Amino acid sequence: MADIEAGGKRATESDTATLIPNSGNLEGSNRATKTCRFKDDDELVEITLDVQRDSASVQAVRPVAAEAAVAAARKRYDRSKSTAAVALKGLQFVTAKVGTDGWAAVEKRFNHLQVDGVLLRSRFGKCIGMDGSDEFAVQMFDALARKRGIVKEVLTKPELKEFWEQLSDQGFDNRLQTFIDMVDKNADGRITVEEVKEIIALSASANKLSKIKERADEYAALIMEELDPKNLGYIELESLESLLLQTPSEAVARSTITHSSKLSKALSMRLAPSKDTSPLRHYWLQFTFFVQENWKRIWVAGLWLSICIALFIWKFIQYRNRAVFNIMGYCVATAKGAAETLKFNMALVLFPVCRNTITWIRSKTKIGAVVPFNDNINFHKVIAAGVAVGVVLHAGAHLTCDFPLLLHASDAKYEPMKPFFGETRPPNYWWFVKGTAGWTGIVMVVLMSISFVLAQPWFRRNKLKDTNPLKKMTGFNAFWFTHHLFAIVYALLIVHGTSLYLTKEWYKKTTWMYIAYPVFLYSCERIVRLFRRHDSVKIQKVAVYPGNVLALYMSKPPGFKYRSGQYIFINCGAVSPYEWHPFSVTSAPGDNYLSVHIRTRGDWTSRLRTVFSEACRPPTEGESGLLRADLSVGITDSNARFPKLMIDGPYGAPAQDYREYDVLLLIGLGIGATPLISIVKDVLNHIQRGESVGGTEPDGSGKAKKKPFMTKRAYSYWVTREEGSFEWFRGVMNEVAEKDKDGVIELHNHCSSVYQEGDARSALIVMLQELNHAKKGVDILSGTSVKTHFARPNWRSVFKRIAVNHENQRVGVFYCGEPVLVAQLRQLSADFTHNTNTKFDFHKENF
Repeated sequence: MADIEAGGKRATESDTATLIPNSGNLEGSNRATKTCRFKDDDELVEITLDVQRDSASVQAVRPVAAEAAVAAARKRYDRSKSTAAVALKGLQFVTAKVGTDGWAAVEKRFNHLQVDGVLLRSRFGKCIGMDGSDEFAVQMFDALARKRGIVKEVLTKPELKEFWEQLSDQGFDNRLQTFIDMVDKNADGRITVEEVKEIIALSASANKLSKIKERADEYAALIMEELDPKNLGYIELESLESLLLQTPSEAVARSTITHSSKLSKALSMRLAPSKDTSPLRHYWLQFTFFVQENWKRIWVAGLWLSICIALFIWKFIQYRNRAVFNIMGYCVATAKGAAETLKFNMALVLFPVCRNTITWIRSKTKIGAVVPFNDNINFHKVIAAGVAVGVVLHAGAHLTCDFPLLLHASDAKYEPMKPFFGETRPPNYWWFVKGTAGWTGIVMVVLMSISFVLAQPWFRRNKLKDTNPLKKMTGFNAFWFTHHLFAIVYALLIVHGTSLYLTKEWYKKTTWMYIAYPVFLYSCERIVRLFRRHDSVKIQKVAVYPGNVLALYMSKPPGFKYRSGQYIFINCGAVSPYEWHPFSVTSAPGDNYLSVHIRTRGDWTSRLRTVFSEACRPPTEGESGLLRADLSVGITDSNARFPKLMIDGPYGAPAQDYREYDVLLLIGLGIGATPLISIVKDVLNHIQRGESVGGTEPDGSGKAKKKPFMTKRAYSYWVTREEGSFEWFRGVMNEVAEKDKDGVIELHNHCSSVYQEGDARSALIVMLQELNHAKKGVDILSGTSVKTHFARPNWRSVFKRIAVNHENQRVGVFYCGEPVLVAQLRQLSADFTHNTNTKFDFHKENF
């Protein structure tokens, strides 16, 4: 039987598929008609494919309502074909991450871990490859040993192989029996509430779900209520088995439902091959796709590189034709060519960090349509690299080539140089170094080198080991203060540019001409920031959440306007009077407050959390978080006072462009969900005002703009490792569930610490999830009506579903989080843009 996946559905190839002989070459002599059936809610859909050598086309799509009852009846007699067995993969103990390397690898680990020829019970999990689930592995060991009458806590190699063969058995009944053996410890065929409680705690521990473990009594009672309606005090094995057979995640099913008329399109996306397999055409298509996706970056980078090359060549040729070339040769031409590019890049490097200017341009003009403002920091780094190359060429050519050649030149060759270096030849190398041009150049190189090194991610993010003596000299503070050494560098650059040996006319000393306007613009930027900073921000509410997250709710300063996705800088004098750190705004423009969620990741954020925690108290029943304080109702610790905050902003970010798209795909990892939550809230505010289609977008002041609010659908995917993270935005999730009656916003929470559905370690968690949500309408992890998915999403399936459901529309893909997903999401956006009629635009938030 062949399984085919389409749009998240599972389909089984019909036994009646026929092979029809067809003329042609030997490689493609067969033509097959394949019939596949797809379950879509209660509707059974049959799709017939015409499959030839390297292509597939859809012949027919038809509903099969009459056969649905037959299929349901068949499940009772053939469990291996049930939807539960498919969804759970049969309670697998050997999964994609456990034991896939086979018995040979297990045997190798046994030889390494054995003591006197036997394997200790405590090392069983590590031996079979089940790392990180020691308690679960020990219970599995006990169940397998109990079944075989083994009472010792060690295994020989033959006994281990027998255990391994049962765990890796592909039969569903075998795996189900193994799981039941783990639950029913006394093998009496009855499962008591204590046994249920123990297996819940065991599964929760294996999946790092401390809150479920703490509430094991409550969830055990829930299972007993479901499976022991007569209050016998125990559950029969058949009841537990039937519940396990009914636990495919309905959330996943709903999230992947696609109308039957679109299933064939989803299938074609997966199967349709390229008509032309020529390698040359393949590389040409890849090149054209790259250009289409990166044309803004290409033309800006190309223009910048062309200007640098043109300036270098112009100055190189100029000195090639001067008398000094007869003494210093190509060294002086290279040094002067590099100097010209240096002046240009030292001027240009300031523009990408003029945040106010960039925010104004991208918000008020159409220039953003051709200039990639989202890459301003990356462009700043590229220009800095150009500066580094220029410094190496310029300083290197002067210090190692020009000066020595001049010192060793003959009197005849030196004669033309007297107007520049004096009647007497410089006596030694030190003469050049101690001159104004010499010492200013050396000091600039030293300061720029320090700043450049400490700006590297390894140092800026303080990734050095604790034992490294340089660790105390790194971190954000070191980066911030050394970067401001460039104020000294620019002052020295002007002095250096007016003290040239080979140029005497003032109008030819062009350094100040290059940098005057950029320095003036950047100085104005800093002055504007200084006077615009709001020092009267009033703290309204504070919450400290699991995962070291601090939420601050502030009054919105008068006249403060922002867009969802933008960020602000925050300063807390009680922590450090000089440090300003950027954080995404999590409130929406229509809210009457300003909020940020800050994760503790360094010294500054740790101290900020500490000073605010001192004014908080534990939450009361019904409140989320570890500590809370709400000044609006006067709830704080006795006589506690919040420290003062200053804010600066807002500033533009990639996520603020969400309003330009018909459909949004918002993806956040961990604390990276912060800018996306603001977008979700803003979309929700528009829904409440009836502006989800064709409305106008407010600017936060209550005045409507002419530009329509284009977003008609939003999909939010939030992936986090810790179950406590869901408390950060519990209020937003509840608000969406309550007010989004039309289903415009679709929320998907994923807890990656839970093993994927199908793994035996998460089977009971899946069962609890379905049972609790069915009875109470509440998710066991988030505490909201939004059901949490387990493990990471299948991103290709996510993109496929959106492409099928939103044909001929533009989808804005906004990602914020660690770089680990960037390449995959960017590639998927490109693939589905080029292979479907849905356009995906990928945007990465700087994180």
